[in-house]
Amino acid sequence: MTAISPKTILLVSGLSGAGKTTALKTLEDMGWEVVDNLPLVLLDRLLDTPLPAGHASIDERPLALGIDARTRGFDANAIVQRIKALRERHGHDVETLFLDCSGTELERRYAETRRRHPLALDRPASDGIARERELTEPLRRWAAQVIDTTSFNSSSLQQEIRSRFSRERLSDPVLTILSFGFSRGVPRNADLMFDMRFLRNPHWDDQLRPKTGLDPEVAAYIMADPAYDEAVGKIEDLLAMLLPRYAESGKAYITVAFGCTGGRHRSVHVASRVARYLQDAGFSPTISHRNMESAPQDSLEKRRARGPKA
Repeated sequence: MTAISPKTILLVSGLSGAGKTTALKTLEDMGWEVVDNLPLVLLDRLLDTPLPAGHASIDERPLALGIDARTRGFDANAIVQRIKALRERHGHDVETLFLDCSGTELERRYAETRRRHPLALDRPASDGIARERELTEPLRRWAAQVIDTTSFNSSSLQQEIRSRFSRERLSDPVLTILSFGFSRGVPRNADLMFDMRFLRNPHWDDQLRPKTGLDPEVAAYIMADPAYDEAVGKIEDLLAMLLPRYAESGKAYITVAFGCTGGRHRSVHVASRVARYLQDAGFSPTISHRNMESAPQDSLEKRRARGPKA
């Protein structure tokens, strides 16, 4: 039995709605051990918890702790003192990441998702945002790294987290599988790009149009295309050959993008299938669907004069 003694502890905090969940999920995908909303009184117990036999290698994994104003016993000044104590008593390398965002953008996000702010369940979100900003200000001042997510979407925040906190032994390289819509712009960071517009287009089926490539009915429709099995199979074989070569050359980040017209059906399905294939092959991809939540629009799909065809 071996005690957990991570070389690096990253405390991830910030304003509700600023992207803490996305940041922690990305760190987990990168190989970090992640614990969210752990009461501070249990932190020392976590660090002293023994590992099962045969898991000594986990001792080298960095640890990310998510904490915010909803965490039981939250006190920003007390957290700062606890960080100092961890450094002095245990010798841990403790760093703090604070995710900030403008109040206007946070209000927009809460209005768009129809969620209530955790500190303003019966009041306007602006009241909760102001209160939380006041509560977390000491922690923001203390934080070694601050990311303002006002202009970020989920994908850009993921990329920012990867660029700041990737660790070579844990993620070599960092692999992202991305789906997107050509009609909404080509991703700038794609290393490999595959055009899925040759496949049957579910957009022109009235029952399938509101769904996405994650729905079984849409997947079955796309897979019925005569070219599907051979084309996607060859793409998977190509990636299985190329990705290890990229790793051997020292490439730290690889983004493989799959595009269709609107980015909701064909690209989403194929990206998901390829990600599963790569996971089974021993890779650790992060999957991102850039345009899956975009509203379907006939004008973007550009139906051909011959009828509804991909």
